Amino acid sequence: MTGPRPEFSRPVALARLGPVPFHQAIAATPEECAALARRCGLIALERLTATVTLERRPDETVLLHAAFEAAFTQECVVSLDPVPGTVAAEFTLRYGPPEAEPETIDLDADEPAFEPLAGDAIDIGEAVAQEFSLALPPFPRLEGVQIEDGETPAEDGPFAVLGRLAKPPVPR
Repeated sequence: MTGPRPEFSRPVALARLGPVPFHQAIAATPEECAALARRCGLIALERLTATVTLERRPDETVLLHAAFEAAFTQECVVSLDPVPGTVAAEFTLRYGPPEAEPETIDLDADEPAFEPLAGDAIDIGEAVAQEFSLALPPFPRLEGVQIEDGETPAEDGPFAVLGRLAKPPVPR
């Protein structure tokens, strides 16, 4: 692995992986939570925990399956007030040498995403951190908070023409 160390780094050496799946529970420290909160644009990250399994496959790849839970605070996109939130998710990734990456990707298949191996370890903490960032609500809003009158209504905004394209024309 090269470059700066990620905020939530938990490298697992490939040499530790044998025929039996490797299991590990991980949890971010308060310092790691603060660094991840900055990275993800959060007010705070109170908790991030995960259970991770690494399984060596016969095709020289490694399957990573993880389940994580997090508690965090974001900023409301309307009022800018704190919005508490939680998320729990599972994901699977397949790691391997670059030449093991499929040449074509079948978007309908339920295959895990491929990550090329760079070095002699898999950073399970960074994998969890990346998937956590993707699971965050993109537009957090406090319950009951409305956009004030005077804001541009959606039917008059810059994307209104796109909405009209989806509607059938009115018969005359």
